[in-house]
Amino acid sequence: MIVLGLTGGIGMGKSTATATLRRLGVPVFDADAAVHRLQSKGGRAVVPIAAAFPGTVRDGRVDREALRRAVIGNTDALRRLERIVWPLVRDEERRFLAQARRSGARIVALDVPLLFENGGQGRVDQVVVVSAPAAVQRARVMRRPGMTAERFAAIHARQMPDAEKRRRADHVVRTGLSRFFAQAAVRRMIKRMRGSAPRSRGRRAL
Repeated sequence: MIVLGLTGGIGMGKSTATATLRRLGVPVFDADAAVHRLQSKGGRAVVPIAAAFPGTVRDGRVDREALRRAVIGNTDALRRLERIVWPLVRDEERRFLAQARRSGARIVALDVPLLFENGGQGRVDQVVVVSAPAAVQRARVMRRPGMTAERFAAIHARQMPDAEKRRRADHVVRTGLSRFFAQAAVRRMIKRMRGSAPRSRGRRAL
């Protein structure tokens, strides 16, 4: 089973890539969705977050805006939060991979926004970076509800520069031209993998 690590900065177009992968029958683990589940009512992250960050849990679920205010600009607080959340996300990831192996999947993808930043590239066979020009990225992000220039800058500062991600990638999917172009690139990539012999590493721009 080939395990792809799908990553890219905020607003780069990962949702287009993951939707295409799913349409092609590739199981996708969404790390952000896992975090949302863990912080929802009954989620395993709720109790430890309540203890570490008083006032950030309401009605049995994490108030994500309150939590964001508690950690933004505070490196120690952010690291404390990551020590709570990321081991739980990894547990869910391992269960996903085990299920995919049992079902006979040939290719799976782990959608992890901070894959490189957290050293996750060592857990995958190949890395796919989704990329777009900086102006396109900013325009996409600033259209999101509640987004501000300051918040975008804080998120952007935590993420490895796009050029460095592309340099480290095995495959680069560019989403700045059109959704159709990006979808076609993902389809070509998966077609090659399904028809190829054992993988070989080496960056490919699509």
